[in-house]
Amino acid sequence: MSEQSLPKAVCLGLDPSFGFGDRTGVATPGHVASMKRAGSGIQPIFPQQSIREMARTSRTPIGVMTDALQGMVHSGWTGITGADADHLKTKEDVDVTAEVGFTFFTIDPSDYVDAEADDYDEATLREKYAEVAEDVNWVADYQGKTVTLANGTTIDLNEEACLRAAVKYGRSLNHALDLAAYIAQIQQAAGRDYEIELSVDETEQPTTLAEHYIIADQCLKNEMKLVSLAPRFIGEFEKGVDFIGDLEALEVSLNDHAEIARLLGPYKLSLHSGSDKLSMYGLLSKATKGLWHVKTAGTSYLEALRVVARHEKSLFREIVEFSRERYNTDKATYHVHATLEMVAAPAEIDCDTELERQYLELWDEVPQGKGFTLPGRQILHCTFGSVLTNEKLGPLVADILRQHPDTYTEVLDDHFTRHLEALQSGM
Repeated sequence: MSEQSLPKAVCLGLDPSFGFGDRTGVATPGHVASMKRAGSGIQPIFPQQSIREMARTSRTPIGVMTDALQGMVHSGWTGITGADADHLKTKEDVDVTAEVGFTFFTIDPSDYVDAEADDYDEATLREKYAEVAEDVNWVADYQGKTVTLANGTTIDLNEEACLRAAVKYGRSLNHALDLAAYIAQIQQAAGRDYEIELSVDETEQPTTLAEHYIIADQCLKNEMKLVSLAPRFIGEFEKGVDFIGDLEALEVSLNDHAEIARLLGPYKLSLHSGSDKLSMYGLLSKATKGLWHVKTAGTSYLEALRVVARHEKSLFREIVEFSRERYNTDKATYHVHATLEMVAAPAEIDCDTELERQYLELWDEVPQGKGFTLPGRQILHCTFGSVLTNEKLGPLVADILRQHPDTYTEVLDDHFTRHLEALQSGM
């Protein structure tokens, strides 16, 4: 099928949406199968990839788009899809994704965030504010105000909260607004529709209600076409495993963030590192009243390795060994807690099923409504780029996925049906 005859990705607006990132290029049939089974009322994003992921897998924006759209058509999907150009940092990132038809632009201004801002004492905070004051002209607009949300929660925009927000996010917000204006310029010039997600989740500390309110208010006042915002929620949202933390406290926090989104927007709350967080999906869906987006990526790669584990057991062992060798280097850009010492090496595990259990887990052994939790998953998750671009392992994985497409579709269908059903539980 030629690129010209493929359907076009569209904007999804405020419908609840789910992003199916695919690092192999052949996962879309499994994604479609899960949407057919459990995706009622949810809109999919099949083409989704970050610039970082493309670099690590040696893929291109047009390749990501074409693979997903062809997989969608061949699997009989007749509904719409969005297309997420994820974690955009530069105008060049925008250019290469916009020109091939991406519609959902996720801006990542994390390079400009002052990650130490939450720890500054008062004197240091004032010094740091003096350094950014010329670039941040909105502090007086908020300082001294109190915002009361519909659920009764109050946001105290006192001097410290406003100064800390300015120091932490001021320059990153300016960068995001500049990039959003550039997206608007090139999309409007080409007559293409678009929508924007802003990611502020790449921080160690949770996004405060004051920070969320100020950031979103500034985006909207500056006419950013904001459809969703990804705060850093409380608790731990690590790669490849379920939510780690206090679910009751998370529910309270989600309700407050959702009230801000309804008050200022409405716009959707977006969950990054969203795969495998089954224990909190219902809370997100309920708190937002359907105004949510969930973004996944690495979990489909792990299911690809499950296909390898089922059909070429010796290769799976080799991949696990290789991943252990790469893990301490590759994990540098990821939020994970796993260490090599937490999981036995393949040489210490004779049983092939036990090796799969330790490094991928088995759904049959996971309690209802929960996600995977074992650290072995993170060792494989973080090393995807090294495996897929390895001159020996990458082609072998691709060959097995080509030889066993039904297995890959089956495990992805099962995996994501569980995700979608958990989200449906709160709608």
